[in-house]
Amino acid sequence: MAHRKFSRFFMRFAAPVLIGAVAFLPLHAGEENPEPRRFDEEITRFGEWDRQNSVPRNAVLFAGSSSIRLWKTAEYFPQFPVINRGFGGAHISDVLFFMEKIVLPYRPAVIVFYAGDNDIADGKSAEKVLADYRQFVERVRQALPETRIIFLPIKPSLSRWNFWPEMKKANGLIEAYCAGDERLFYADTATPMLAGGGKPGSELFLEDGLHLSEAGYRLWSGVLKTALEKALAGKWNADKAIKTVE
Repeated sequence: MAHRKFSRFFMRFAAPVLIGAVAFLPLHAGEENPEPRRFDEEITRFGEWDRQNSVPRNAVLFAGSSSIRLWKTAEYFPQFPVINRGFGGAHISDVLFFMEKIVLPYRPAVIVFYAGDNDIADGKSAEKVLADYRQFVERVRQALPETRIIFLPIKPSLSRWNFWPEMKKANGLIEAYCAGDERLFYADTATPMLAGGGKPGSELFLEDGLHLSEAGYRLWSGVLKTALEKALAGKWNADKAIKTVE
């Protein structure tokens, strides 16, 4: 009898409390965003550069983490007016935090986006990466509805090979998301890095096994060039998009 009374009590009072508590538990370890203010000095330098230099209109804006920052984008894409706003160690959440300073003011024709690498290495899930990227896209859409966005998938790297299954999952989720919008593009720079089967070749990386070498950037640039041509086609007047400069 006492056992049945306890069971009724649990089902009526205790169980709903526990279920409610579980609903607020994080879905994945490490889902919390790091403090974005750690990049304040770097973002300030971007602003200082903008005040001292003319900024191209209808540019190709590169945004994201160190794989963007270290890319000699102006050299690889001399046919486009390029703005590079990569900052090392960035999560997608950091790009979101600084969007009003490093993305939206430039009103670019195309955004080339690479981030998510650090997110998963720090414990975020593929689903979290997708959710954050969707938020990035939605905010661009609100301010710049005609801007095209090219997502570069999270790269398979030697130093983070153990994270590749979750990274690959995130890439798949975002590729499927991009397929539903003609203004979104998925430039598959990841698959060619695995052309030899197994892990990517060491020649694609610097000694740290994480950041790309010149060979790695040549590979990426070849894939991206095709994606940029597609992104600038259609509604956009490509000549206007790549030549109009303030």
